Amino acid sequence: MTEPRTPAPSALTDLIHHPYEPTAPFSAPQPGVFKASSIFFPNVQAMRSWDWKDKSAFTYGLHGTPTAYILEERIAALEGGKHCLLVTSGLAAISVVGLAMLRAGDHVLLPDNVYGPSKGFAESELARYGVSVGYYQPLSVEHCASQIQPNTRLVWLEAAGSVSMEFPDLRALVQLCKEKAIPTAIDNTWGAGLAFNVFDLDGDGSHRLGVDISAHALTKYPSGGGDVLMGAITSRDPAIHRRLQATHMHMGFGVGVNDVETILRSLPSMSLRYYAHDAAARQLAGFMAQQAAVVQVLHPALAGSPGHAHWKAQCGGKTGPHGLEGAAAGLFSVVIDPRYTQSQIDLFCESLRWFKLAYSWGGPISLVVPYRIGSMRSLPEESLKPGTVVRFSIGLEDVADLQADLAQALQKAFG
Repeated sequence: MTEPRTPAPSALTDLIHHPYEPTAPFSAPQPGVFKASSIFFPNVQAMRSWDWKDKSAFTYGLHGTPTAYILEERIAALEGGKHCLLVTSGLAAISVVGLAMLRAGDHVLLPDNVYGPSKGFAESELARYGVSVGYYQPLSVEHCASQIQPNTRLVWLEAAGSVSMEFPDLRALVQLCKEKAIPTAIDNTWGAGLAFNVFDLDGDGSHRLGVDISAHALTKYPSGGGDVLMGAITSRDPAIHRRLQATHMHMGFGVGVNDVETILRSLPSMSLRYYAHDAAARQLAGFMAQQAAVVQVLHPALAGSPGHAHWKAQCGGKTGPHGLEGAAAGLFSVVIDPRYTQSQIDLFCESLRWFKLAYSWGGPISLVVPYRIGSMRSLPEESLKPGTVVRFSIGLEDVADLQADLAQALQKAFG
């Protein structure tokens, strides 16, 4: 008896189920872009047994595709970690860490110069779930030690500090927390995996002394275009990674694969851009230090800046590709003399031609933001001179044009 003949599919079905597949591996400078929600299994046994958690299989688009896995592996390698998770922004990375590592009754300790939205998340969302929040002076290991409670379950680090750019004694802070068996997490967006290795603070490859978790806003230097929002959470300890991974899964975080593609394309040039930002920022910070209206320049690589000695110990010691010591990103802030009014400071910022008024950093366009530091702090400010803080993110414009722009705006606003 002959088998019944299977009728040929209609053109409409053939459009969806056409049998052609590439017959050989395809290799090119950029990885392929794989988008999916549904991912096909070859049989029911595979559907029941495949596990995405160790990247050995694909089960659903939310858990990753080859494109996302490639970026996770590259970010882990960049930062010196072993495991990486992608999320929708740097703040999402910070939030997942808090939710994964803390529970009701725990205490989290943050530096007082912490990224503002991170502080807001701790004081609103974490506090709402029964987690208490404390702050320590970022440059005082002793003050940090005094603020640790019996129920402290996480200590955050910032290097350099948000807006005010203090660079802490990372080794001493991490050593303190390790002695008390308290996990540490760092916002590593400034260092970007290039200024220093957060998982190997001794720099000898031993990983004897390092943080437990790194949160990184890929929005900044890895993207480099000011057009992508994404974050990463990197770790080395498998148990910590599993905790982070479980929260990441339960929160349903997924990233757009086209955004992943954009960052993958930008990664090969990241170090070139980072050091170009760095060299320009140091030149302009030095120029601003000579201006009469400026009472303090906040840049970790400049002598006299809060925490400079710690930066030198952690990031200095060798000459980078730009011919300068160490690495220090493309950010700096200045404190404008308190004799000038807020209106004059606003005029200075608005008079800049090449610097745009905008948040974020790491892109090709230079940015400027005036801050009210007093409203951002919980403890008495110990590192800054009185005055108004203005932060600059240096882009990739000609540094001579940027310096001339600063000069004309200073003259217009402050005479």
